[in-house]
Amino acid sequence: MSIDPAQYESQLAVKLAAFKRDFADFGLPEPEVFRSAPLHYRMRAEFRLWHHSGRIDYAMFETAGDDKKVVLIEDFPAAAQPIRELMPRLRDALQDSEVLKRKLFQVEFLATHSGELMVSLIYHRPLGDDWTQAAQALADRFGVQLIGRSRKQKIVLGRDWLLESFELDGRTLRYQQIEGSFTQPNAGVNRQMLGWARRQVADAGGDLLELYCGNGNFTVALAPAFGKVLATEVSKSSVRAANYNLDANGIGNVAMVRMSSDEISDALAGGREYRRMKEIDLGGYRFSTLFVDPPRSGLDAATVALARGFERILYVSCNPATLRDNVAALHDTHEIAAAAVFDQFPYTHHLESGLLLKRRPVEG
Repeated sequence: MSIDPAQYESQLAVKLAAFKRDFADFGLPEPEVFRSAPLHYRMRAEFRLWHHSGRIDYAMFETAGDDKKVVLIEDFPAAAQPIRELMPRLRDALQDSEVLKRKLFQVEFLATHSGELMVSLIYHRPLGDDWTQAAQALADRFGVQLIGRSRKQKIVLGRDWLLESFELDGRTLRYQQIEGSFTQPNAGVNRQMLGWARRQVADAGGDLLELYCGNGNFTVALAPAFGKVLATEVSKSSVRAANYNLDANGIGNVAMVRMSSDEISDALAGGREYRRMKEIDLGGYRFSTLFVDPPRSGLDAATVALARGFERILYVSCNPATLRDNVAALHDTHEIAAAAVFDQFPYTHHLESGLLLKRRPVEG
């Protein structure tokens, strides 16, 4: 990946043109375009630690055919400034400590706009008391939350989560971000994405069903627009973080259930009874809107069938190909009312997108 701010607009234009071509057959309105900062946009970064010639360096792998080439990283301008500034200082400190660098093979960074920073050191050996003592001194020196990992071992110095906060539409939103769990890597674009999503449901009314809610990234932003929200997620750690985030933001109209999309689809279709739904009065919801932010595989057939019953579908996607397949499957019942692209990953072929689908008027 070549990071050149002078090429930012041209690389985004190529991705935007491809997106428009992919959805031209579905009456795509002109998409809103949400740009990334051209530098220092990544709040997450991970690197291999390459041991060579008596020293260590950050490294990535470049694949060329069947071969992998090691690329040593002296500077990573995509990283948020706190990560970028810490990287050489941390590397030098690790270089000077035999107990900290021995069989260290990966370093992961997580930063927040609110000023917190976490470092995870991952090893191919068990970690003992000597490691803990040296690592605590390192954490104190750099003012970071520090985690050591090896096989079946996790040592937390401080805490294994950060608290992010930022302003959105006059509210201060707060999010717990847990080490090892998914968080949006481009915080600036994420905030723009949340703002766009909020505008799409501002007049929706009724209740919201949200699938794949993760740590509640969208849930926290969207919940005030609805009477009630039913949110689902399968990851236990994400459900815990989502519940924390709902409490931290004073949101009381959301019910969280740990269920997959096909399970909730079955429950809403009157299928078998689910123990995890025993406290949920499905009959008490008046769903107007379905919000989905699925994995790259998109929506399965059962969830597409479920979506047909909603007046509005707000769909955020990390994969235009599966988004297109799902839009095609819904095209006879829903039309695209609004579109947006979010450049979460500048200088790559990846492009996040969002569509608002509305039910077509009944003819006759």
